[in-house]
Amino acid sequence: MTTAVNRSTTQTEDPANSEPTQQTTFDVLEIQDLLPHRYPFALVDRILDYIPAKKAVGLKNVTINEPFFPGHIPKRPIMPGVLIVESMAQVGGVVLTLLPGMKGKFFAFAGIDGVRFRRPVVPGDQLIMTVELISLKMNRIAKMRGKTMVDNQLVCEGEMLFSLID
Repeated sequence: MTTAVNRSTTQTEDPANSEPTQQTTFDVLEIQDLLPHRYPFALVDRILDYIPAKKAVGLKNVTINEPFFPGHIPKRPIMPGVLIVESMAQVGGVVLTLLPGMKGKFFAFAGIDGVRFRRPVVPGDQLIMTVELISLKMNRIAKMRGKTMVDNQLVCEGEMLFSLID
């Protein structure tokens, strides 16, 4: 199977099958082609699985070098919950920007419902975030459900609302 060199495409071609197949994984450079976030707010290192218009599974490696750890919390570094939710939102942003007609558009984080934090995230943890599209209204307002796991333990879950910014 060959993958197109142009990072802006999400299509691959399989020589055994003449039809293009959908790309299901994305590296950090491909994520940067889709989302405007940059250091220190680029919070997704990889997309491990992507099902078009349905869901994505993202990965974030948490290291002691994160810019928030010196102040949160000294002598007991804990990743801020709002940044865990932001990480899930960025995985959701990948799903939304890959919808037909949405390339180059930006969905802003517009709200959260029912978010719960189940355990702290510390340096050395690897966040696995699964975000599913629940609904998209008028191609402008999206509702998504997300959950974050570390070592097969639930860390965070909740629903997120997004709004297309013109």
